[in-house]
Amino acid sequence: MQLFRFAYPDFLYLLLLVPVIFLLWLINGFRRKNALKRLGNEEIVKKLMPEASGVRPVVKIIIQSLAVVFITILLARPQYGSKVEEVKRKGVEVIIALDVSNSMLAEDIQPSRLERAKQAISRLVETLSNDKIGLIVFAGDAYTQIPVTTDYISAKMFLATISPDIVPKQGTAIGSAIDLGMRSFSPGKDKSRAMIIITDGENHEDDPVAKAKEAAADGIVIYTVGIGSAEGVPIQATVDGRKDFLKDQKGNTVITRLDETLLKEIAVSAGGKYVRANNSNIGLDEVFSDIRKLKKQELEGKVFTEYNDQFQIFAGIALFLLLLDFMIMERKNRRLSDLRVFKFRV
Repeated sequence: MQLFRFAYPDFLYLLLLVPVIFLLWLINGFRRKNALKRLGNEEIVKKLMPEASGVRPVVKIIIQSLAVVFITILLARPQYGSKVEEVKRKGVEVIIALDVSNSMLAEDIQPSRLERAKQAISRLVETLSNDKIGLIVFAGDAYTQIPVTTDYISAKMFLATISPDIVPKQGTAIGSAIDLGMRSFSPGKDKSRAMIIITDGENHEDDPVAKAKEAAADGIVIYTVGIGSAEGVPIQATVDGRKDFLKDQKGNTVITRLDETLLKEIAVSAGGKYVRANNSNIGLDEVFSDIRKLKKQELEGKVFTEYNDQFQIFAGIALFLLLLDFMIMERKNRRLSDLRVFKFRV
């Protein structure tokens, strides 16, 4: 088992330099072309500049951009996890059940209900140290995305891939999420276990309150986070490459509303608490503050404790590209032009 990671992922933002480099090169090329046009007839000017090349500058900018890419990856320090160890910690087991139905694409919470929830979960994971965390996604049915683990790096990586497209059946089955969560915890009623359900609460599939009572009987505390507008908003969707609002089979715009009553009932039935999310605060910090008051238990888990650096190959490629860029001149070399290394004159 190996886990790939970047030791310094913030350096990957340097990849944004690549389109900037291309843009500046295009602007400079456009200005040079206009300057040459002002000198006179284009064909005559070309004859006066026999060493000018149209291909070499293009080759050089491609090489330079690739060098930036590989140097950026080098700086980010790619690594593979090479050693897994069993660790014992005192904490609680928490499973987050995240609604990924189409209604979570609504933008009454910016940038969308789903993206805002993912951002909040990611920040929460960064604060964890001893607790186990798992992630369930649900729409028309529920699916385990991340089994309960102390490997927070893997949890964040999987979190980034979540979207409504990962579930085959649309809808909102909160009861199924609770049922799957009950089966995903470590067995034993003496353990501290909590579930956080993040949803707009528009349940259409089952009876989540009855499932919440079953969970409470099994010693599981459930917290609900309501995300969205009670007044109702349309759902953004991409249709034929353009943004539009989601329509039902009759062509009417679908309106999604937060069902706070249901979410409060679920939380009360399982001894937990309901929190209303907004643009500035999703509410996970408040929920986790309550969860940390639960009795701690000894948790076992596997984590990567050693990583092997894999930057050498990227350093080699970057060095080769820089040397190649140095060797290729922007103008033709009269002495070397007859060699035709690439079987064509450039």
